[in-house]
Amino acid sequence: MMQLIVDIGNTDIVFGGFQEDQWVRSWRHPSDQLDSLETWWEETVLPESPATWDRVVLSSVVPEATEEVYRFLLTKTALTPIRIGPSLFRRLEMEILKPDEIGADLVANAYASWHRFGTACIAVDFGTALTFTVVSAAGNIEGVAFAPGLKTAIHALFLQAAQLPEVPLVLPETAIGKNTIHALQSGTMLGYIGLVKEMLARIQEELGGTCKCIATGGLSGVLSPLHAYFDQVDKTLTLDGLRLLGEFAVRHPE
Repeated sequence: MMQLIVDIGNTDIVFGGFQEDQWVRSWRHPSDQLDSLETWWEETVLPESPATWDRVVLSSVVPEATEEVYRFLLTKTALTPIRIGPSLFRRLEMEILKPDEIGADLVANAYASWHRFGTACIAVDFGTALTFTVVSAAGNIEGVAFAPGLKTAIHALFLQAAQLPEVPLVLPETAIGKNTIHALQSGTMLGYIGLVKEMLARIQEELGGTCKCIATGGLSGVLSPLHAYFDQVDKTLTLDGLRLLGEFAVRHPE
């Protein structure tokens, strides 16, 4: 079975092709450029796609893009996409306190983490936002913590300060910045390392003990000093959770 998993995020729409227990291909398209989606699909996705898809799963945290992408997928694949949202969340064995408020990406991270570890865990997503999704030992979502993502923080600083340039996300060798770019990299990159360490420690203390930690998101590989604090770093975690949620939806229709 060839599945197409589509995740509409604040920055990018991620398309993942899953077959025979592995991710075989992924593509990204800017979420704010839907007018070029069809041309991009024809030139980029179609040449590498199977003749037919067997299942399409759609998740979105961008309401204004959801319906347009849903209709697009319906037309291009001739399949009705399985929507990942509150109606599905209420049927899960995983307890979610606010199913109408939580983002589908966060539920996907939690669901994939729980299925992977089967114990208390923290899924940290390094994306447009830096998110910590906490799953209890019983397999329920305990809660979530948010912070601005790395690129979001640097871009916000760039917009608010006329003399500050945008900088590449590269770890500096020292904490004391020797020029403007170095100073921005130091305060942001090393600061985020401290932020993540503190949050992981505080969350585990509140849970009453150590738990499994997994990192995901497009920027999960940037902060390499943090990798020792994670049991796994997996950029496909969200897609994997959406795939599992899609399978649950097929097994447990409304």
